[in-house]
Amino acid sequence: MRVVIQRVSKASVQTPEGYYSYINKGLMVLVGIAYRDTVEDADWLASKIIGLRIFDDDNGVMNLSIKDVSGDILLISQFTLMARTKKGNRPSYVDAANHQISIPLYQYFISKLESLLSRKVFTGVFGSYMKVELINDGPVTIVIDTDNKK
Repeated sequence: MRVVIQRVSKASVQTPEGYYSYINKGLMVLVGIAYRDTVEDADWLASKIIGLRIFDDDNGVMNLSIKDVSGDILLISQFTLMARTKKGNRPSYVDAANHQISIPLYQYFISKLESLLSRKVFTGVFGSYMKVELINDGPVTIVIDTDNKK
């Protein structure tokens, strides 16, 4: 699994069909799921995201987690994060998981984040065309890949 985490002052997602989700202060997380990813990867990644100390304390030092600041999470599925770009100019998505793997793992990941955060995680619509807007606070952007957890 690969995520791009952005600390935001607000973020939203909408689909042409009218779905809309919105958060204020928190994290906007783009997630890509590879065919080799497992529940263990989702568990590790969810714990890492909830524990990241990337919010400022009273001294302006990034020392607080999403739980410490009572922030929200907006989670967006994005298979293009699994792109291979080494050869040529057209990205290859051979590492991206098919729907039989990615949908259950995405849903599990949401429930794991909600359990650790102790509240609802806002989401986009899996596999849908979406427009995402955000105001990156900092800017703070972090990329985490479960292939690098060892």
